[in-house]
Amino acid sequence: MSTIKGTQELSEINQKVVQEGEVLPQVKLKDGSRVQTGTVATMLHNINLYNAGVRGAVEEELALAVPTLFKVGMFDLFSVEEWINGTNAGRKFVGEKAREFQQKHK
Repeated sequence: MSTIKGTQELSEINQKVVQEGEVLPQVKLKDGSRVQTGTVATMLHNINLYNAGVRGAVEEELALAVPTLFKVGMFDLFSVEEWINGTNAGRKFVGEKAREFQQKHK
């Protein structure tokens, strides 16, 4: 069984989108790999923060989410190029990080 890179860190990061005391679980996919739930919701939250001008930790959190987003098929639904194109700065940032990830893992 493999755990996607960044899963442990995402467990803490993703707490920002749930009420205090709630815990988002890791789940095992059919291929046996483990991913952290809440990653897509947190990514959307962080894209909004990015679009509002927040940088630093938000950028790190968005980049950390990319391997999980690939694993759950986000970039099958919308290609990396679709993420990069357009006027949404946060979405473009995620797309650029996804392209970097793709190039490293060819």
